[in-house]
Amino acid sequence: MQRNHTHDPAAASWLPTANMAGGDFPIQNLPFAVFRRAGSDEAFRGGVAIGDQVVDLAALAASTGLAGLAREAAQQCARETLNEFLAMGPKAWQALRHAVFALLEQDATPDMVSIARGCLVPMDTVEYALPNRIGDYTDFYTSLDHARNVGALIRPDDPVSPNFRWMPIAYHGRASSIGVSGQQFHRPMGQAMPPGATAPVYGACARLDYELELGIHVGVGNTQGQPVALAQAEDHIFGICMLNDWSARDIQFWEMNPLGPFLGKNFATTISPWIITMEALLPYRQAWTRAAGEPQPLAYLDAEGNRQHGALDIQLEVSLQTAQRLEAGDAPARLSRTSFRHQYWTVAQMLTHHTMGGCNLLPGDLLGTGTISGPSPDQAGAIIELTRGGTQPLTLEGGSGSPEQRRFLDDGDSVIFRGWCEAPGAARIGFGECRGTVLPALGS
Repeated sequence: MQRNHTHDPAAASWLPTANMAGGDFPIQNLPFAVFRRAGSDEAFRGGVAIGDQVVDLAALAASTGLAGLAREAAQQCARETLNEFLAMGPKAWQALRHAVFALLEQDATPDMVSIARGCLVPMDTVEYALPNRIGDYTDFYTSLDHARNVGALIRPDDPVSPNFRWMPIAYHGRASSIGVSGQQFHRPMGQAMPPGATAPVYGACARLDYELELGIHVGVGNTQGQPVALAQAEDHIFGICMLNDWSARDIQFWEMNPLGPFLGKNFATTISPWIITMEALLPYRQAWTRAAGEPQPLAYLDAEGNRQHGALDIQLEVSLQTAQRLEAGDAPARLSRTSFRHQYWTVAQMLTHHTMGGCNLLPGDLLGTGTISGPSPDQAGAIIELTRGGTQPLTLEGGSGSPEQRRFLDDGDSVIFRGWCEAPGAARIGFGECRGTVLPALGS
């Protein structure tokens, strides 16, 4: 896929809010979600973000504004999930995105503007659902900085496992507990082994954490037994969202001997509603490199295209809104900021490795990138890193009341992720918001 007129930083829309500096949804973005008017009994259906509005794709499909493949694609988006649209593949994805661009651009004809206006729904009046039926969810572990930081807390003498540098490590997650931004969940119950104890205890998680990740939405699947070559991997990826892989650290560290995450991870995962397409992300690609002294990937995880532009410079920020700050009317406290370009493995390498054994991915499947941490302490993607395992409490800055500290998350805390891309010669585009809130435990 090549950059084209939809990436022109000078492109503008006839909708004023799409042209506001610093906005997430200019005409160069056009991400997809599933929505309906809040509190209504309308069917959920696909939509595209533009400024402060949502283009209702069901209404657009029924209009005269689309033709050919773009109209067929919009008809698939009129369903309650985007799975059938994702299965259509890159030509259909691009046809619909370009057709919506043509309807919204500043030079659109009056007839086209009229059609598009009739399909707009104010964003502040809608609610979202998961964009896809997520049949399977796989969570990777691909940040070397995160592996070093957390590994040093668990295995100080050997923080990074030998296989980390040779393949994208992952585990099979729980799809049923994935929710869209705004998700509220109860603090999980489970077993943990307190320091110095000889027997585990059962109770509410005492070391609740977030993990700053991106979610990769699989588009076209692959036949079981037929791996996806690295050079074709991105043809199978529709787009990217933000993802919070909530983690019960005390439960997780006790149960992960010898197998992988189970109850420490399966109680909640939150994703942002908007899927930023791989086409929209083209201006923010960067060369993917290995640092001096690091092993080079095996042949099936190496390709010239991946080296030239496999990395993605996606800026990410974590904020915390506490009950105290909310009551006082204070803004959330910023905890960290980093970029996805620091990740050790690319999204294409993750998908290719996932299929190497013959696993068949399906349209709508979700892959998590693993926690995204950068090389400096203020770029940590989890609170366990910021507080060094809870030993150094974090003071929340900027509140009007008495200072608050956190070692891990408290009940009532809302964790907020925001993401955006900006580069010379390109427009700024954003991901919206990914928010989740901790409720008290139900069990005892």
